[in-house]
Amino acid sequence: MGIRFFTAGESHGKALTGILDGVPSGLFISADDIDKDLRRRQGGYGRGGRMKIETDHAEILSGVRWGKTIGSPITILIENRDWANWQDIMGAEGRGQRAESRAVTRPRPGHADLAGAIKYDTHDIRNILERSSARETAMRVALGAVAKKFLSDFNVMIGSYVIQVGSQKSEVRSQKFREKELLNIFKIAEKSLVRCPDRNASQKMVKLIDRAIKEGNSLGGIFEVFVTGLPVGLGSHTQWDRRLDGRLAQALMSIQAIKGVEIGIGFEIGSRFGSEVMDEIFYSKKSAISSQLSAGFFRKTNNAGGIEGGMTNGMPVILRAVMKPIPTLRKSLGSVDINTKKPFKAAYERSDVCAVPAAGVVGEAMAALVIADAFLEKFGRDSMAEVKRNYNSYLKYISKF
Repeated sequence: MGIRFFTAGESHGKALTGILDGVPSGLFISADDIDKDLRRRQGGYGRGGRMKIETDHAEILSGVRWGKTIGSPITILIENRDWANWQDIMGAEGRGQRAESRAVTRPRPGHADLAGAIKYDTHDIRNILERSSARETAMRVALGAVAKKFLSDFNVMIGSYVIQVGSQKSEVRSQKFREKELLNIFKIAEKSLVRCPDRNASQKMVKLIDRAIKEGNSLGGIFEVFVTGLPVGLGSHTQWDRRLDGRLAQALMSIQAIKGVEIGIGFEIGSRFGSEVMDEIFYSKKSAISSQLSAGFFRKTNNAGGIEGGMTNGMPVILRAVMKPIPTLRKSLGSVDINTKKPFKAAYERSDVCAVPAAGVVGEAMAALVIADAFLEKFGRDSMAEVKRNYNSYLKYISKF
């Protein structure tokens, strides 16, 4: 088995908990490494009032000793500061009158509310919405930060940025850039309120979000995730569940509100001739484009997004995901009470107006967990020393291919 992880906890419960299994021993990791990405997830223009309450901090409970992993499962805890206001409603013990009076019986369109209530036989939708909430992604980001720290030891870098909010688009596309350019664009994006590297587009996105706030509406959009520094050969073509593109697509699709995933130029491929799509292969021992990660072989284009036949090909991995507008609206939509069966306006839970910038950070985390698993699958998984020996040996092999 490779890297496995589980998360637990409700949006307004006492805490979120995560267990990450399969991380090699000997990796230096600290709560500060994790908290950096937790802060990034909480940022972005259009976030709701919850972000003013929570200041997420990761507490490492197991799997790390004296700042280094020891090979056993890593357990992380993130306390919910808003718990103090929800103990009567969300407590594990007791059943207070306040909880009864706060039962949610009006399912919100676009959420897990109605399907979940029917599936799990409950007439209090809070039992569903608390766990289906995107609050859970805070723990995914925490666990993903560990995977990113592992990958950074091998100069594998992961970043993201927003290319569209609502109807406002940026012309920046990751597949057009090399590794250094991608990292530079990422740095520019981190300074934007909406994490978009296009200054003009960023300003238009902010104005559109302001309009949505005024109208009680919400906005979705598109973000890109890139991974640089990967060697050829992660993943496999031999079975459906070993194909890296399939694993990455599943990981991104599992994020709340994500409705579509592309790799490379994605759906655009369907409108082009084959000669316009395939990334031609070149070879030069002295090529400035090639590196030790792919010997002297290189591509001038990256339409495939760094993956061919389910395996990395030495080019940056490019992923793109579309997030639907957040379905919790102040401008409530029509629904039906599950008890009385009468029409009502859907219940409103405190929510964001736009969370696309934050979703990109979650996308980085999910990509990191999948890539780290594929990396360990290829190079061993017991200790950092073992992984590095096997990795360096593989690079020597590649250089002579």
